[in-house]
Amino acid sequence: MSLIAIGCDHVGFELKIRIIDHLQSQGHSIKDFGTHSTERTDYPIFGKAVANAVASRECDKGILICGTGVGISIAANKVHGIRAVVCSEPYSALLSRQHNDTNILAFGSRVVGADLAVMIVDAWLSGEFEGGRHKNRVDNIE
Repeated sequence: MSLIAIGCDHVGFELKIRIIDHLQSQGHSIKDFGTHSTERTDYPIFGKAVANAVASRECDKGILICGTGVGISIAANKVHGIRAVVCSEPYSALLSRQHNDTNILAFGSRVVGADLAVMIVDAWLSGEFEGGRHKNRVDNIE
């Protein structure tokens, strides 16, 4: 199983707890970069922290949650070596792993409910990078 970094802002806090419980029930280890409450905070802090952990290989993959997933993923994508994707449904999450070798998944707690978020996480984690023609594209991104 993987060591997964997870982070969120105050808007994503409750959904983060649900995702952590789900991941741990599957045998994954979690490194929680916060936030640890619903007290107002700024998502770039947590996007950067998770991205740094993934880019340095301290953690295998990362999951980020804010209101829409957009802001926190933009913050993560500022870190060299990060390919964070925002997904609101499982199909794109799966293909982002298979075709883009994404290493961070982001979604919005105001966009997806808890059950859908779990399905998105499961689809993303099940995907394996296919390489081949996709490797050239990922290399071009880098």
